[in-house]
Amino acid sequence: MKKIINTEHAPKAVGPYSQAVEANGLIFISGQIPIIPKTSSVVEGGIQEQTEQVLKNIGAILNEAGLNYSNVVKTTCLLSDMNNFAAMNEVYAKYFTVDMPARAAFGVVKLPLGVLVEIECIATR
Repeated sequence: MKKIINTEHAPKAVGPYSQAVEANGLIFISGQIPIIPKTSSVVEGGIQEQTEQVLKNIGAILNEAGLNYSNVVKTTCLLSDMNNFAAMNEVYAKYFTVDMPARAAFGVVKLPLGVLVEIECIATR
C-alpha cells in the first residue's frame, strides 16, 4: 500500500511529484532544495545556509511521517560545485550523528532555481 506524505512545513511540490511517499515501511523523500516553506523563496547565504534549510525541510517531512533523522537509511546529495562538499558535509554531520545513513554525493551541472545543493533520502520505520 502506498501513502502520500505532505506537510506545510516543507516546500510544496512544484511539479507532478509528492514531498514523500511511504510504501512497505520505507519513506522516499523527494529531493529537497533550500526553499523556505513560508515564503517559497530560496534561503539567503552560501552552501552552509542552504544545506541547513534543506535538512530542515527533510526534518519537517520526517516529522510529518512520525520519524526523525535516525530513521534515514540512505541519502543522495547533489551539489552544483563539488568544491562545496566539505562545507556541506559540516552541516550534514550535525543532523546525522549516530548510525549514519548510506550516502552518495554527486556534482551536477545545474540545480533548480540555481541553488547549490539538493538532498533526497530514504527512511524506514
